[in-house]
Amino acid sequence: MNRKALYTGTFDPLTNGHVDILRAATGFCDEIVVAIGVHPGKTPLLSAEERAELVRQCCEELLTSQSCRLSVLTFSGLAVEAARTAGAAILLRGLRDGSDLDYEMQMAGMNAAMAPEIQTLFLPASPGVRHITATLVRQIALLGGDISSFVPQKVAETLVAKIRASK
Repeated sequence: MNRKALYTGTFDPLTNGHVDILRAATGFCDEIVVAIGVHPGKTPLLSAEERAELVRQCCEELLTSQSCRLSVLTFSGLAVEAARTAGAAILLRGLRDGSDLDYEMQMAGMNAAMAPEIQTLFLPASPGVRHITATLVRQIALLGGDISSFVPQKVAETLVAKIRASK
């Protein structure tokens, strides 16, 4: 059985929390498609291409070592449509706390109504990364703070270089 999952997010930037969820999902999936959401109303710090490349650089070896394939794509519509297009039967969602659960349960219900053939799989974040959000990482980076404990090294280097270049 091919257990293909779609893991959606903006990944702006990829955080250690995202990597934690991907690591946990390798126990359930043969292939994980990281689907980077591109929304016209948002202005990301990193381009979709930069985010995709960072996901590949930071996660491919981890997934391959667990006999799980990784692919990366961008999408701008509904997650269930991206899952259908990718051939994924699972939507991966990470949970940090109860407020995430409340929101994600509503989203899972709506997705199930639109695409009953696609199952949502909730994975709890490990205690050491539950506090990490991409929004806070961006804010800390933009204010010159140290983000090295919140993101993979390559992501930290890329963000610092990008912020320096924009000044």
